[in-house]
Amino acid sequence: MKQFFGAFFGSVIGIVLATVIVVVILIASIKAGFGSLNVKDETQTTVVKANSVLKLVLDGEIADREKENPFKDFGDLGPIMDQGGNGLNTMLEKISNAKTDDKIKGIYLYSKNLEAGFATIEELRSALEDFKNSGKFIYSYAEYYGQKEYYLASVANKVFLNPQGALDWKGLSMSIMFFKNAFEKLGVDIQVFRHGKFKSAVEPFLLDKMSASNRLQSETFLNSIWNTMLLKISSDRKISVDDLNKMANTLSIRFPEDAVGKLVDAAIYEDEVINAIKKKIGVSEKDKLSLVDFGKYDPKEKRVKGLESSKIAVIYANGSISGGQGSDDEIGSDALAKTIKDARLDDKIKAIVLRVNSPGGSALASDVIWREVTLAKKVKPVIVSMGNLAASGGYYISCAADRIFAQPNTITGSIGVFGMMPNIQKALDQKLGITVDTVNTNLHSDVGGALRAVSASEYDYIQSGVEKVYDVFTKRVAEGRKMSQADVDSIGQGRVWTGADALKINLVDELGGLNDAIAYAAKKSKLTTYKLIELPKQKSPFEAFLGNKETELESRLIKKNLGISYSYFKQLQKIVNLKGIQARLPFEMVVD
Repeated sequence: MKQFFGAFFGSVIGIVLATVIVVVILIASIKAGFGSLNVKDETQTTVVKANSVLKLVLDGEIADREKENPFKDFGDLGPIMDQGGNGLNTMLEKISNAKTDDKIKGIYLYSKNLEAGFATIEELRSALEDFKNSGKFIYSYAEYYGQKEYYLASVANKVFLNPQGALDWKGLSMSIMFFKNAFEKLGVDIQVFRHGKFKSAVEPFLLDKMSASNRLQSETFLNSIWNTMLLKISSDRKISVDDLNKMANTLSIRFPEDAVGKLVDAAIYEDEVINAIKKKIGVSEKDKLSLVDFGKYDPKEKRVKGLESSKIAVIYANGSISGGQGSDDEIGSDALAKTIKDARLDDKIKAIVLRVNSPGGSALASDVIWREVTLAKKVKPVIVSMGNLAASGGYYISCAADRIFAQPNTITGSIGVFGMMPNIQKALDQKLGITVDTVNTNLHSDVGGALRAVSASEYDYIQSGVEKVYDVFTKRVAEGRKMSQADVDSIGQGRVWTGADALKINLVDELGGLNDAIAYAAKKSKLTTYKLIELPKQKSPFEAFLGNKETELESRLIKKNLGISYSYFKQLQKIVNLKGIQARLPFEMVVD
């Protein structure tokens, strides 16, 4: 009887919770539906008063594309719902519109815990620079500035730091975790097939430290990113590059007072920053400052321009590349190829901007997407805008475009391929006492399994496939970039480049962000007025909750619990799930 009541009440509680969640989703869906019909919700309209300041809190992840979040009015639903975060697309739009909004006098930049790649920060920084150059001001404040946060904050007219806070200034470092010794202890042998002396994706499983070629490319692109930061900080803060390096090398910024007069203007509390802003815009200290929440700022001017008969489609390609439908964080070749095809066949769409933020993945899936890019290019302009990463397979799907834009610190190139195959025979036998016996119809029927090592002839068989894919990859790049295949090979071999260095070797055409790519697409298609649309269409609230993968909720829970260690977990997970020959970034980077 006790077990009966336990099961009964447990079921009732489960039904109640499920009902509550469904009701929340229904309300959010209805609200989202009314939003799509442009029904004005007076309760959510933020009235911008004269002499207002836009408050931008930098806390959490900045994705390329902001997720529609109909649950924002229900508070923090934790790991149950993916609340999303700031989207770079909407942030750029709002900053641009605030520049021409007479009621907005400046921006108050409040840095907390920024999670963004260097190229994303570069694009956001450029937008803030443009805002400042319009004659309006930016004041920045933080209790703690990491180096990414400070690089972004350095664009401000005034930079303030909490007097008991901290500012990290020591230079950039990149760490790679190596698993060779761990696999040896486990009795697992990783069999590797690759082309490219710089294609070091396999190194963590073969070595216990970086190879000479990997160290060379890592030092090159890390210094390129650092130098980009130094030059812009030097210009905005009026500090020489030599002095900035000296401060980093001597660890001279230990306390807030050490940074005053150099990296920051004053070490003061937030209430004092608010008073400084009031003084800047001529508001009495006793009066309330009109701060406009960035998330609720909804200017009248929208990014949609002109008639619907002329459109530019921004197609987002975000995450690793694999076959199938993919997800918000993974590029599925079937889904992305169909999105590009539909845009190609839509006569109202006059140009395509492909926003690529990908470390690569399946070479076959990359080629499927490349094919649709080449077909689209024949009938309308196709422009690529590279985000933080457009490497290996990410570069594969980009190389056929009419023009490629990248940020100076975008990670790109990595033109190389590899394959890996674990052999767990020793682990089963020596560690677990498990032996395996196999029956085949033919001599090599079990090749590709994980239960034995490959023979010399089988190695040649698999390696020939890797060589074939590399040959095709370099041909695709040579055709798209109007280079000889030999020249592509000389800068290929899996080597990684920053956008600044890639410009010098013709892997990209121009340094710039998403808005620059859109402007070029409009010019190329001779459009003065157009409507901007974003593809693929985002999931409905029901789809976002239920998902097409049962692992989405699990992944959010793991990410929340593992924190900074999540990237290593994902790296191992990717290796376990590898299928076919890969055109993937050589390593998982942790840059600090």
